Amino acid sequence: QVQLVEFGGGLVQPGGSLRLSCAAAGSIFSVRAMGWYRQATGKPRELVAVATSGGSTKYSDSVKGRFTISRDNAKNTVYLQMNSLKPEDTAVYYCNADIDGGTYYQDYWGQGTQVTVSS
Repeated sequence: QVQLVEFGGGLVQPGGSLRLSCAAAGSIFSVRAMGWYRQATGKPRELVAVATSGGSTKYSDSVKGRFTISRDNAKNTVYLQMNSLKPEDTAVYYCNADIDGGTYYQDYWGQGTQVTVSS
């Protein structure tokens, strides 16, 4: 059984920073891409950032230059450093990972963590 456990959401003022983390736990043989998505109320889920096991990264245009994704492959953990936060960044943030639990690669999701940017 593989689980993704997220930490780090909360309430922050505009211009502030937050750091999200997501750890994959369980029977894990290999992890490919790990990333973050978000879903604001009434909107579809969207990609925020993704990082491959080789270190390549990709960001949505709306967060480029403000957010940084990083990974600790030894710990099967992915981080999202969010700086210069804006009210439009308010959403539930979900961790996602492509994990081989011993048979084949599957897509896993975290439980979601709320990020609210408001004064």
